[in-house]
Amino acid sequence: MLEVQAVHDLRTVVVSAVAETDGNAAGAAEPGDPGADALADPFLRTRIVPPARPAAHLPRPRLVRRLDRALRTPLTLVDGPAGAGKTLLAADWAAGLRQPVAWVTAEAGDRRPGVFWTYVLGALRSCGALRPGGPLPADASRVDGRLLAALAAELEEAGRPVVLVLDAYDRVGAPEVAEQLEFVLRHAGRGMRLVLVTRTEPLLPLHRYRAAGELTEIRAAELAFTPDEAAALLELHGLGLPAPSVRALVDRTRGWAAGLALSALAARESDDPERYLKEFEAGHSAIADFLLAEVLEGRTPQTQDLLLRVSVLERFRPDLANALTGRVDAEPLLVGLHRANAFVEDLGHSWYRLHPLFGEILRAHLRVRLPGLEPELHRRAARWLRRAGFLPEALAHGAAAQEWDFAAGALVDDLAIGRLLTGLRAGELTQLFSGMGPEARTPATDLVRAARDLARHDLDHGLAHLRRAGEPPAGERPAGGAPAGGAPAPAAARLSRALLEALAARLAGSPPLAEDAARAADRLRREVPARLLEEHPELPALLLTHVGSARLWAGRLEDARAALLPVAKTPGGPSTALPREESLGHLALLDHLTGWPGRAERRARAAVAEEERAGLPGPAGSGLGRLVLAAVAVERHELDRARALLDEAARPPSRTRDPVPAACAALATARLLLAEGRTRAAAEAADPGLAAAVPSPWAAGHAAVVAATARLAEGRPEAAVDLLRDVSGDQPSCAVEAAALQLAAGRPAAAVDLLDGLRARGGTGPAVSVRAALVRARAADRAGDAATARRLVEHALLDARRERLRRPFLDAGPWIRPLLATAPLRELAAGWLAPGPPRRDGREPPRPAPELAAGELSGRERDVLERLAGMMSAEEIAADLCLSVNTVKTHLKSVYRKLAVSRRGDAVRRARDLGLL
Repeated sequence: MLEVQAVHDLRTVVVSAVAETDGNAAGAAEPGDPGADALADPFLRTRIVPPARPAAHLPRPRLVRRLDRALRTPLTLVDGPAGAGKTLLAADWAAGLRQPVAWVTAEAGDRRPGVFWTYVLGALRSCGALRPGGPLPADASRVDGRLLAALAAELEEAGRPVVLVLDAYDRVGAPEVAEQLEFVLRHAGRGMRLVLVTRTEPLLPLHRYRAAGELTEIRAAELAFTPDEAAALLELHGLGLPAPSVRALVDRTRGWAAGLALSALAARESDDPERYLKEFEAGHSAIADFLLAEVLEGRTPQTQDLLLRVSVLERFRPDLANALTGRVDAEPLLVGLHRANAFVEDLGHSWYRLHPLFGEILRAHLRVRLPGLEPELHRRAARWLRRAGFLPEALAHGAAAQEWDFAAGALVDDLAIGRLLTGLRAGELTQLFSGMGPEARTPATDLVRAARDLARHDLDHGLAHLRRAGEPPAGERPAGGAPAGGAPAPAAARLSRALLEALAARLAGSPPLAEDAARAADRLRREVPARLLEEHPELPALLLTHVGSARLWAGRLEDARAALLPVAKTPGGPSTALPREESLGHLALLDHLTGWPGRAERRARAAVAEEERAGLPGPAGSGLGRLVLAAVAVERHELDRARALLDEAARPPSRTRDPVPAACAALATARLLLAEGRTRAAAEAADPGLAAAVPSPWAAGHAAVVAATARLAEGRPEAAVDLLRDVSGDQPSCAVEAAALQLAAGRPAAAVDLLDGLRARGGTGPAVSVRAALVRARAADRAGDAATARRLVEHALLDARRERLRRPFLDAGPWIRPLLATAPLRELAAGWLAPGPPRRDGREPPRPAPELAAGELSGRERDVLERLAGMMSAEEIAADLCLSVNTVKTHLKSVYRKLAVSRRGDAVRRARDLGLL
């Protein structure tokens, strides 16, 4: 009886409201009319009138345009979480419509069909979509089918469709109401457009409407504010923030409207709004109050407990959540939370995650409600993730629980120690283990410490941790490979140790120890499960790179090439990017040392490209690619380019404990200083000051040549000759320069002996043959054999022209100038070594720049360069290519670097010289 009376009372109010609306349509209501004050009833007004838009409301045209499709489809769904801006969006859209709009804001009591349809009929009549005075439900608990059929028929017969907006429809949730609503929608035909604004998926056959193209959907992802929209919203609140700060806030809130608005309101009260928005604690803010009230409160105790416990996870599956709760009900709870848009996102394949702000708030709430539980949750998560094979996440939770023995053991047992050395995730892992204190003392923790130190090229501490790991370095190991004084360690740990020993041997400049470590690793690989080896291709790649680097340091150039070539050909993959980059850099240096500058340049560029393609952080690789490019640039007398490359290789500051790149950097710098005429500074720069176990013959040879050049420039030929005593034919590039110095010091016989003793198993390239020919030409010129000298210089010019080798001729001295002035030789030198034919205006033509490799500029960089040549600004280029201005500026920096210029005009001129434009 009470429910029937409530319906009767509500019917009276609605009928009065309809009477007032209809009366106003024809004229003013008569005094004393019972319907005159019906809309003044506050309960009714808030239910059938769209909400007023706040002063700081931001129109969102892209979503309003999307909602316009609702006029062409019977059903529209605006589905998103609390505070996503659904209601304001629908109200904003509805305010701009010419069609009649009936608005109903649902309440929990509307689960009773009679109550629900009383409000719907009242809203339809108030907007003029139905005739006044029609029937209403007589019972709150049920609705007569004849009433619904009559409603559908009247709507279908109307001249134009009415838009019915049911806001907060998730409060209804009654299957009977959904069935009735779908009946009316289906039979009303074109007479009604239904818009459901809801937090949960309605109990309607959405799949049928979707398949027929009769459903318009706006979901949470579309409701999220874009960075531009967020910036505009913040400006409405009086906050003008830089774009990076806005993007960071959007990332943190995932564009959630309420989160942005509440953050803006709080930031307005701060002395430093930008800093507040960057650092505010979500767990102690108005956002926390909103989410706890709208999402957490009212849930069952089991659901609340689940949400609090999974808040320690970045992502989770039902079985992982069960491991944290100790129950088995996670799957239906998570499915329900996601369907209810309760800030639980479905990532697919049964993985979920919490909205970032909701996760922050829940973690803060967890510490209050269940103090001390968080470490235990991390421990349970770490062990579940380890068993399931998700190592990175297991390590993160092990570290969060301060379970260092577990985390280090998992890293070593999984054979993933190389990930600390490969650059891509090395920074994350190093940071993860940075909290490991001295109390963690197991072989695994010492191996992790050793890897961390050796990755920083801290050889002394790395070796100390290797010794404490329980097994001496490979060169000191007893026969058989077992650790002294104990049972053999697990194969994965011993193989990890061998990898670190190879790196330590490389840093120490000790090829024998590197070879011992590699042989031990080869034996141990047979004891490790094949699955682990397949999952970690970086391990053999790193081993070969370390061995190849050590061999290169020792001057065993072809043996080094044999070790490095397979790594350079390793199939592309993130974990092997660093060894590929390093192997290519070492191979480039090998080519440079054997006199092949063009080949060295191509491989060096490939090394740099590998680094850029993989996104390796600056300190990850050895930087050999840029160092070799600088050395080649010096040989071509492109001194500005060489200086730019050396400066680039030194940012961030290069680490000097790796002997090969340290020596290459020192020698390239010394060569540049020699070319600039700064001989004393060159002699000082040539020695990198390494305390390697075995001196490098090529590094020592080049340093001796630089020092001897300085002595000769000082007028001390005997001192120069004395420095060249140990230079032999085993190092061809050193030997030919030493021969030139011997000849300049007045010792032609010694010079010729050096040239006759050249030995290179892989053959020597034009950089060696050109210098050798010039030494012999000078010797012939001194002996008065001009014809032989001219012939040798001709051969040198022919070999040098292909590679644009200018330094050998510039270093040759004044004796060569008369020869180059003769007609045949002048033609060979024209255009690259000497000026070309005179121009008509009498000015000397510029010397062309060396050729740029076809693949050095990417396609997008070429697009930017072409528009740069058309005098377009960065903003115009961005608009033309549909890129951001920052992206265009990044491409411009890359183009300037690759062309070795610093201004746009220089870039265009150089590109034209190279035939790129």
